[in-house]
Amino acid sequence: MIQHIDHIDSPEPEATRRDAGNTESSRASRGWWDRNADEYQSEHGAFLGDDRFVWGPEGLDEAEAGLLGPAESLKGQDVLEIGAGAAQCSRWLAAQGARPVALDLSHRQLQHALRIGGGLPLVEADAAALPFADESFDLACSAYGAVPFVADPATVFAEVRRVLRPGGRWVFSVTHPIRWAFPDEPGPEGLSVAASYFDRTPYVEQDERGRAVYVEHHRTIGDRVRDVVAGGFRLLDLVEPEWPAWNSQEWGGWSPLRGNLIPGTAIFVCVRD
Repeated sequence: MIQHIDHIDSPEPEATRRDAGNTESSRASRGWWDRNADEYQSEHGAFLGDDRFVWGPEGLDEAEAGLLGPAESLKGQDVLEIGAGAAQCSRWLAAQGARPVALDLSHRQLQHALRIGGGLPLVEADAAALPFADESFDLACSAYGAVPFVADPATVFAEVRRVLRPGGRWVFSVTHPIRWAFPDEPGPEGLSVAASYFDRTPYVEQDERGRAVYVEHHRTIGDRVRDVVAGGFRLLDLVEPEWPAWNSQEWGGWSPLRGNLIPGTAIFVCVRD
């Protein structure tokens, strides 16, 4: 699960909206997560747990949601987690008897996976060029990993389809597209529309030389559905988790105040026919 946190480098990068292609986006994501993985795991590790499968800041748990299928059906399944971070979701999958592989672009995030342990297979690679043979996995999943940060998500989806066996599910969560119209603030100031939902211009933070150090790409709900179809999948469900009464935390722009009024996460449940 991924959420933008403050940079620790100085000077502060400039925030802007401009085009950013595949190469620039990938390079920025790798560098940003390598620099910020320690702070991210320190700040959010307790919420994520070492072996929980949480789909987003609302706290929807795969053990409850069953979006990959009933927990008992996971035993013996080969599962690819994309954008795994410290591989918390993969540890939960392994506890159900699955055979997960945790993949991430960031070397430092995977070092945290090694620190926590569990003996999982860890792979450092770009989601747009998966280093696996065709039809290697039964399931693929991503909790806020990779998809929001790539310029061409259909390419990633096509790669996921390639490595999935027929009938395999691909389930991924992203920031809900409606949130792009609102400021990234958890309080009342984040409740007024501040930008066009239809503006697909990427959000970019760049250094003093104009080099992107963080890139996030916006898609509308319709865009996401079209990307799923273009990648060779059939959409089974679109889940918009409601904010639960037990969750009192704020995480970036996510909060109980906003979560009770607008969706913060969208989870796409897809299948390769």
